[in-house]
Amino acid sequence: MIELIDTYWLYFLVGQYPNGPLGGLALTVILAALGLVLALPLGIVLGLARVSPYRWLRWPVTALVFVVRGIPLLMVIFWAYFFLPSVTGVKTDQFTTMLIALVVFDAVYLAEIVRAGIQSLPKGQMECARALGLGYGRAMRLVVLPQALRSMLPSLVNQFVSTIKETSLGYIIGLAEVSFIATQINTQVFTRPAEVYGILGLTYFILCFGLSRFAYWLERRQTRRTPALAAKKTRKISA
Repeated sequence: MIELIDTYWLYFLVGQYPNGPLGGLALTVILAALGLVLALPLGIVLGLARVSPYRWLRWPVTALVFVVRGIPLLMVIFWAYFFLPSVTGVKTDQFTTMLIALVVFDAVYLAEIVRAGIQSLPKGQMECARALGLGYGRAMRLVVLPQALRSMLPSLVNQFVSTIKETSLGYIIGLAEVSFIATQINTQVFTRPAEVYGILGLTYFILCFGLSRFAYWLERRQTRRTPALAAKKTRKISA
């Protein structure tokens, strides 16, 4: 295994870069990070719509969330890869296709995280803000949403972990992420698949386990800080 790592570690990390397209573990992390960052604003908007008092807004978004959550990510990838080019007339590359699928898929999950974060706050937060003369929109933007986003941080890290694992489905459309690179390495050293995929599994485990522990640390830290921050925010609005 040491010999395998010594020979192919650079290819495993960055693919053919700088003599070709970026791939490997670097592409996996970049794709997952971009997917989550781009999905976050859309997820916040959808999450706010999920808790909106207006049925004409809440019901269609709720239906969208349940539909997307009810289908596998692989189906979303196929739609982005085959359906979108037939509608738009523009064929996207593998990276863009996978990014679109991740943004759509992550956005609906982030919407549920936002909804849960808002609904986990005491109802008195919104009532207090409204009693101080703030409208629904300002109360949500200045009082409720900042607290909800802060409490969402551990869930966002966990969603990032899920997104990292979901990027492996890019293999289906030929995206050179880390599992695709591992398969290519395996074809070059055909007699050592256990070692190749053992290294791949260990890489995923180290990355995802480290992030999961970070999420756990954030959750414990937020549990200790949330009551004090809520009181401070209320005093600031009152002033």
